[in-house]
Amino acid sequence: MISNGLREHAMKIINETIETVLPDQSVKKTLISMNISTDVVLVSIGKAAWRMAKSAKEVLGDKISKGIVITKYGYSQGEIKDIEIYEAGHPVPDENTIIATERALQIVSDLTEKDVVLFLISGGGSALFEKPKGNITLRQLQDLTEQLLKSGASIIEINTIRKHLSSVKGGRFAQKVHPAKIISLVLSDVLGDRLDSIASGPAWPDSSTSEEALRIIQKYNIKVDDSLLKELNEETPKKLENVESYIVGSVKIACEKASQVASKLGYNTFILTTTLSCEAKEAGRFIASIAKEIVENNRPISKPAALILGGETVVHVTGKGKGGRNQELVLSAAIEIDGLENVVICSVGTDGTDGPTDAAGGIVNGATFKKMKSIGIDPVKMLLNNDSYNALKAVGDLLITGPTGTNVNDLIVALIDD
Repeated sequence: MISNGLREHAMKIINETIETVLPDQSVKKTLISMNISTDVVLVSIGKAAWRMAKSAKEVLGDKISKGIVITKYGYSQGEIKDIEIYEAGHPVPDENTIIATERALQIVSDLTEKDVVLFLISGGGSALFEKPKGNITLRQLQDLTEQLLKSGASIIEINTIRKHLSSVKGGRFAQKVHPAKIISLVLSDVLGDRLDSIASGPAWPDSSTSEEALRIIQKYNIKVDDSLLKELNEETPKKLENVESYIVGSVKIACEKASQVASKLGYNTFILTTTLSCEAKEAGRFIASIAKEIVENNRPISKPAALILGGETVVHVTGKGKGGRNQELVLSAAIEIDGLENVVICSVGTDGTDGPTDAAGGIVNGATFKKMKSIGIDPVKMLLNNDSYNALKAVGDLLITGPTGTNVNDLIVALIDD
């Protein structure tokens, strides 16, 4: 029987890590160190937008003359003085996305070189902060986004397309704010902390090209019409002079904290990677294979062991089920660790959301596979149908945290006891 202690330890590691990468303290610390003396206009976008804005307001007070928060449905937590709150669609933009973005552009219009925009950016901003270029319609954008999300394309590739079709992404928001100065505080959800890709880089020079965008369209056989192709061929800004940017949180920080918590619990810890980027089910198999190696041969680290990984996998959707990349990863791992005692593997989206579900991820052990089979569920068939949510729900192995207020990629923890 799998030790309940391992599951409790895994949850302790996850919860303490998420607490560490909440934006409250990092935003406050950064703003205090800046000692901003002038009034600012606040624009906060992404899944952590409300929490980042609240923290900024607590530090700057009435220096924030006006502002706007644009976040995901259910992610705001009440009023913030002098700041308008909008909720919109994610991961696919909707009408409220356009309305909120147009309002943000109104708020920063007619600024001078003496004005400062405090721009708070977190993951999810690509969907939540959007005004399509030219004559592109919302329906066209929604269809393209849905195709990309199901294609298996990486977030860098998806954002390359988004930037070339947007009037606010890829540095274009900074162009619209010019000559005012932008100070950006960024909670990174992109591997390598690329400022031109986090929220599709609305206030950073874009390193991607139209040629790359067109190659991605071809690579994943994405269907686009002539109007979209025309906009994809127009280049994004390659130079901006009115922007300062600071990373205030990332998956690297999360993995380091997870390692510290695991060490205090008595585990030999190993941060395997902070840049995991592959098919979710392949990642699950790979992590399970390392767990087996530790069980059988005490390598690459000896038991009790904690493997820590950070990153963002992808799911190439071919089935008709329900799930997310973290759920798919752990279901795949559960198949591989069947029968192994004292092994627990969990994977969680630090924002509390995994795909179009109410779960943040999942947690499995060596008994999960047999539990599913015992109630008539075939884990292999469920995985093939991309139905990890229902498979895990049936045996109580979903992780549901609700919105966390942060977003720094995914955290994977594997615990192997001695």
